[in-house]
Amino acid sequence: MRLLVAEDAAVLARQLRTALSEAGHAVDVAEDGEQALHLGETEPYDVVILDLGLPRIDGLSVLRRWRATGRTMPVLILTARASWTEKAEGLNAGADDYLAKPFAIEELLARINALIRRAHGHARALITCGRLAIDTVHHVVTVDGTPARLTALEYELLAVLALHSGRPVTKGYLTEHLYDQSFDKDSNTLEVIVSRLRRKLGEDVIETLRGKGYRLVVP
Repeated sequence: MRLLVAEDAAVLARQLRTALSEAGHAVDVAEDGEQALHLGETEPYDVVILDLGLPRIDGLSVLRRWRATGRTMPVLILTARASWTEKAEGLNAGADDYLAKPFAIEELLARINALIRRAHGHARALITCGRLAIDTVHHVVTVDGTPARLTALEYELLAVLALHSGRPVTKGYLTEHLYDQSFDKDSNTLEVIVSRLRRKLGEDVIETLRGKGYRLVVP
């Protein structure tokens, strides 16, 4: 999934980018509120991790402006401000979750996964699609109970298709949600990944819809 980390502390921003990338996410970083506001208005993020103490424009103002213009992506506030009044202010401004510094990266990842699932209407961590079972907590995929060995990108593409519950997902959507800003949008990487997934999971698992993209076949 594609994430935006809006954090002005350079060391923490690097640590978050590394940890989230290792967990399989595509990550963009904004160092101040102006950059965060622009990216949040123009890029399709699955989750935004937003620090309140950003320079130029504070995080709360950024959040309010996103919501005022109809931006609905899940936002997790990550900040050293931990009083209940500040938490309430952030949630009332449109945040979906709140995590105070210092924090454990495992908790952050769990909260991100939960926000992504709920945004697509899935309450449970295990998504089943016929013969497939996708564990969104441990990133494990099984076919008829047998674990499949997938790369991080293979898992992420399959997870996006599964979250859409058998509905078509365009190539443009997949590209925007699986890769960060530096990715070559003209690359044929998606076709290669889909081909590998079919070899590992079964040729009939992913359907190509001409002019529409791909769909996970749900019996």
